[in-house]
Amino acid sequence: MTEKLRLDIPILLPNVPDAADSCVTRLIGELQGREGIEQVHVTASAPVQLCVHYDPAVVTLPRIRELALSVGARITERFGHVLWQVDGISHERRARTVAESLRGLPGVMEAEASASGMVRVEFDRGIASEQAIRDALAGMGVAQARSAAAREPGDAHAGHDHGDGHDHGHDHGAGTHAHAEGAHDHAHGGFLGPNTELIFSLACGAMLGIGFAIERLVSEAPGWLPVACFVAAYVFGGFYTVREAVDNLRLRKFEIDTLMLVAAAGAAALGAFAEGALLLFLFSLGHALEHYAMGRARQAIEALAELAPRTATVRRGGETHEVPVEELRVGDIVVVRPNARLPADGFLVKGSSAINQAPVTGESIPVDKSPVEDAAAARARPDTVGSSSRVFAGTINGAGAIEVEVTRLSSDTALAKVVKMVNEAETQKSQTQRFTEKFERIFVPVVLILAVALLFAFVVIDEPFSASFYRAMAVLVAASPCALAIATPSAVLSGVARAARGGVLVKGGGPLENLGSLKAIAFDKTGTLTEGTPRITDVVPAEGVSEGELLAVAVAVEALSDHPLAAAIARDGRARLGDRAVPEASDLRSFTGRGVTATVAGQPVWIGKTEMFGADGIAPLGAAMASAIETLREGGRTTMVVRRGNRDLGAIGLMDTPRATARIALQRLRALGITRMIMISGDHQKVADAIAREVGLDEAWGNLMPEDKVQAIQKLRDEAKVAMVGDGVNDAPAMAHATVGIAMGAAGSDVALETADVALMADDLLHLPFAVGLSRHSRSIILQNVLISLGVVALLVPATILGLGIGPAVAAHEGSTLVVVFNALRLLAYRDRQD
Repeated sequence: MTEKLRLDIPILLPNVPDAADSCVTRLIGELQGREGIEQVHVTASAPVQLCVHYDPAVVTLPRIRELALSVGARITERFGHVLWQVDGISHERRARTVAESLRGLPGVMEAEASASGMVRVEFDRGIASEQAIRDALAGMGVAQARSAAAREPGDAHAGHDHGDGHDHGHDHGAGTHAHAEGAHDHAHGGFLGPNTELIFSLACGAMLGIGFAIERLVSEAPGWLPVACFVAAYVFGGFYTVREAVDNLRLRKFEIDTLMLVAAAGAAALGAFAEGALLLFLFSLGHALEHYAMGRARQAIEALAELAPRTATVRRGGETHEVPVEELRVGDIVVVRPNARLPADGFLVKGSSAINQAPVTGESIPVDKSPVEDAAAARARPDTVGSSSRVFAGTINGAGAIEVEVTRLSSDTALAKVVKMVNEAETQKSQTQRFTEKFERIFVPVVLILAVALLFAFVVIDEPFSASFYRAMAVLVAASPCALAIATPSAVLSGVARAARGGVLVKGGGPLENLGSLKAIAFDKTGTLTEGTPRITDVVPAEGVSEGELLAVAVAVEALSDHPLAAAIARDGRARLGDRAVPEASDLRSFTGRGVTATVAGQPVWIGKTEMFGADGIAPLGAAMASAIETLREGGRTTMVVRRGNRDLGAIGLMDTPRATARIALQRLRALGITRMIMISGDHQKVADAIAREVGLDEAWGNLMPEDKVQAIQKLRDEAKVAMVGDGVNDAPAMAHATVGIAMGAAGSDVALETADVALMADDLLHLPFAVGLSRHSRSIILQNVLISLGVVALLVPATILGLGIGPAVAAHEGSTLVVVFNALRLLAYRDRQD
């Protein structure tokens, strides 16, 4: 007989970013095939866990647990992860070079870099180390950022290095500790600061201008003087380009920088120093301005990290002290003055105020907050604290002084997680970006072959070799896809940054593009289209059972569960019972999507949907109870049946209120081009139909178990791209199978942040049209940029073949690069048309 054991992945592999990490695959591989273990896999439901199928006759449960912990500890000790903000990556081509160089290091398993300066590396600690990675970066002129703005809020211990090669833990710090001494001065900023490349470019332009003026205006000047100015222009303009080209040649790659150097060298060989200098001037100026523009988008993300204050006023031992936020502990009481930013996540224990949550959730109106009624209960289960008492780091207090009990360390706050995930998202490439990179890998060699062929044009047409050589160099310039390389990354970075400012976390270019191309969206009912706070509307006791007896048993069992319906029964049931004692329940077990069972006073109790009874060995309902259930469902009620032993105690009817904003949000989505919207629910079809009519939906699919929801999403996905909108917890399996999984209210849910492709930080459905609208606009910008990039190349190549010079070609070429970058930056100013 096979049994199952579920283990939390964060316990086995501390600080691994997510279940898709390769360390999880290694853990599964290590356990799979061991004696007595039949299968190991990651669960589709949330929270994501490792599920081990084993034969208890061969291996015991404690042995399985011990083995998993041992293997997990060994993998954690061996494999490291770093996510650093760095200086020295000023454009997308540089990011690709850095990433490929890192992948070539011994022991590096995977490496990605983004134009905004994020580097993510996975490495084998037995072969490589964090210091070796820093040294390799320093050798390329790249160093960990030392600016305070580059660090993750509160990540005091991330990135710690124990020396001697013992780099324990997974480093997700964004540059709090930069150990590569001396590397900073050589970063893509250099000894003149972050604008060194721009200064070099302007110096190149100045020397070009001086040389041109001397050549044309000062007739008595010696001939070598303007040439010397042009050579100096070559030095300033080609300084960074040469370094890039050398790095690429080491990787046996021909990139755009190499083509530009060849063209400039060719112009010099023909004696056209001025045109070669002009090429390098415009190319280097384009790089510098591209760096500046990408920096704007990067600053938008870094600004998130600066939202949290650096210190907090904490009350300990009857006295208040000001301490760094990194020193706050769970359970500390933090005093927050009026109009001050909150330093930590927690719940109110004293005072009331209206708090501006826009920095984290994007909500435009301050939210009234009041103390929790039971601090001990809130402390025991902080995730169940209501939104009226829960607060987040980085939000702004109103006019009232408040006291907050800390529930998360500064490195674990919602804001810290958002900053970390946005940084990770920068290294995730979209489909268009992967396409353009593949296109470039094919296109650049083709351009080189074309240029070589054009060198021999003098054999076919009557012209000197110098003219053929010049034409070949002009074609090299015209065909270099500079704009194409930056077209998608600039738009993705700007779109992700703008979304984060609006309270929407988009995990990379893939979800951003997919969300922008959707035609269908599926919605969960409870907590998504409805308020998620159902109320008891009907209590129907069975014959011979009092209402008090029915509610007492129901409250006892449901108090052990964290399901929204269970919470409603426990809350409203206690209110109806008044002072009546509630018996003690134990041994709660869940039947996913159907109900629960527990033990009360030594007797088994079942509470759940009608469908739970008559299956899995549970006796069916009596005729009277089945009739009562049907009556409640006709009225649009969600129903729960209570049975103790072999006797039906009665039924409880609940009603969830549709969100006031649901109809408006759905109307806005239709205006954005979403043609099909479906509600999928585990509730009875009649209840689902009633809610659908109220919110303005034409389709509602009810009676769906979690596995049925997955099949429903797969069916929809076979027809078109589809998003699944839910709470990110109970809906995780369906969200995982959708084109895009969207979680609501993610600021208060770690699981939702981890499982969703797109997370709406606020529990507000109106943020969904904003996210879809921004994604559609981003997709449009990406398409515009790609068309501009390819269109300019398509025009310039035949034009240069027919005689257009290097100067006009490079001006048009670099101009198109700047056009696509600044076109992408328009996303930072995106506003929802409905605002």
